[in-house]
Amino acid sequence: MREIASGQAVATRLVRKGRGGVFYLHGDEVFLKEEAVRALVDAHIDPATRDFNLDQLRGGEITGEGLASILGTPPMMAEWRVVVLRETEALASSARARQRLLEVVQAPPPGLCLILSCTVPAGSSAQFYRDLETSSRQHAFRSVDPADLPGWIMERAEAAHATVIEEDAARALAQGTGADLGLLTHELAKLSSMVEGGTPITLAHVEAAGTRILRQDRWGWFDLVGERRFPEALEGLGILLDHGESGVGLVGGLGTHLLRLAVLRVGGQAALTPVLGPRQAWLGRKLQPQAQRWEPEALESAIVGLYQVDRLLKASGFSDQHLLETWLQEQAVLA
Repeated sequence: MREIASGQAVATRLVRKGRGGVFYLHGDEVFLKEEAVRALVDAHIDPATRDFNLDQLRGGEITGEGLASILGTPPMMAEWRVVVLRETEALASSARARQRLLEVVQAPPPGLCLILSCTVPAGSSAQFYRDLETSSRQHAFRSVDPADLPGWIMERAEAAHATVIEEDAARALAQGTGADLGLLTHELAKLSSMVEGGTPITLAHVEAAGTRILRQDRWGWFDLVGERRFPEALEGLGILLDHGESGVGLVGGLGTHLLRLAVLRVGGQAALTPVLGPRQAWLGRKLQPQAQRWEPEALESAIVGLYQVDRLLKASGFSDQHLLETWLQEQAVLA
């Protein structure tokens, strides 16, 4: 499972070896990356001299010479000077700009804190990015797996607002808002202001805050299948597909769900816990009764059938709904 540490937590870890030097923040998750940038700036900048010692630049708007000049300027009346360079990837096309930046990255001058924020182009294997990784303190902010969203929401509510959000409320918020962590953070702040201290955020609060509550969410649908409630799963399937879920995405998530039931059925809770990981531990308490509804042979047959559905989704002309409905009907007959 991918790590979804907060930007503040990442910044704290990166500065444990000391302040100053070069910090390379890369990956597709923009919100957490920006959160880490702000935390690193705050860890180095004296508020009284902030205007003199903080430069915020964009790679597409500066030349190699201009960047070298700024990076060579010493701090004024403070211990550190901070330069934030966003869109670092824009420098990759200029050999001179790459060289000037790497010279500083590999031998940063005293008093400089250089924060590089970068989104590496998909599929790129350029040496420039590998050099930045090996010469800096770095962290990759990867896009969030949808399966991790409810757990991330519950964790964030407690860490940022000392508030508990109930599981069904977290799932509804994730389904209704999507994987935009900035928007989810905003919604959590709004929800936490709606409840008194010690009162958990419920599904009713999420609905009252204006989040669209779907009649079916993907995690609830996985539970219906896990509980072998196939007629209800058939009904919920249409709702999910109507709201933009893809057959491939549902098969992938459901396959993972059934594999976890198989692990639990054969190896027990001790085998399941390391498979789930910390941000999906909330699933453990509901999977045990689901696993008991299946014989191991039935789970194996269902997983093999899902694999065949996945292949057909990617290669045949049949609709997502037809293929998944056929699989669900087969499971209902065998139940």
